[in-house]
Amino acid sequence: MFDALIEFRRRLQAGEVLLGPGIYMTDPQASAALADSADFFWFDLEHQAMSIDTLRTHLLTVRHNKTPAIVRVPPSNAPLVQNVLDAGAHGIVAAQVRTVAEVESIVAECRYPPVGRRGFWPMIPTNYCRDDMSQYIKQADAGLFVAVMIETAEAVEAIDEIVAVDGLDGVVLGLMDLSGSYGLLGQGDHPKVVAAMDKVIASARAAGLPVGCGQGTDVERICSLARRGIQWFQAGADCLYLVAFMEQLSAAVRDSLEGGS
Repeated sequence: MFDALIEFRRRLQAGEVLLGPGIYMTDPQASAALADSADFFWFDLEHQAMSIDTLRTHLLTVRHNKTPAIVRVPPSNAPLVQNVLDAGAHGIVAAQVRTVAEVESIVAECRYPPVGRRGFWPMIPTNYCRDDMSQYIKQADAGLFVAVMIETAEAVEAIDEIVAVDGLDGVVLGLMDLSGSYGLLGQGDHPKVVAAMDKVIASARAAGLPVGCGQGTDVERICSLARRGIQWFQAGADCLYLVAFMEQLSAAVRDSLEGGS
């Protein structure tokens, strides 16, 4: 259970830039097909109609590929966080946080006592109770990646206090919603949004926390953000890869045929 996340952490600490697909399809063959090409997976329970049962099937599939599974959850949903963790997720990204108190609460839901208040029943994470339980308890906190999304102006203002929360492992920039919170929806390159982004990156890096970001598949955009200090990217998604390749293939075939006629 812990090996995949240990390697994920090691690579982030080494300064690598990591790319992971968003998984929106319910069929676990999507995650199985992409596992050997992905640095991590991003499963989205905030915007996608994926049930906890569907997620669990995905998690059981990728568990054998040793690819870390990070799950974005809606804000203020403690029961869902518990279910996601017990299903075997390697990490949690809580969306739409605004205050330090919210971040502290999220961390507490993810950590076992005495650090937090997570209930104890890790059947799947302990290989159906085959693993030594005392050893699991010792490794559980280090074996879980807890992050929050910074996508509101309020969170940017509180970023120095947010990154100081004990038990938080990283922050993720949601640039579309962040631009919207400044009344500039879709204007990710607006100076006000860029300044907010740079402030978050600087605070997180000063606290020793890696910064993630949700993005599409624009290589220049990803590289530009990586040069600013963002390290891990949810880069596109399974269904969008299908659309992009089909559009590219269709255009290439038509161009070739028209050019040869």
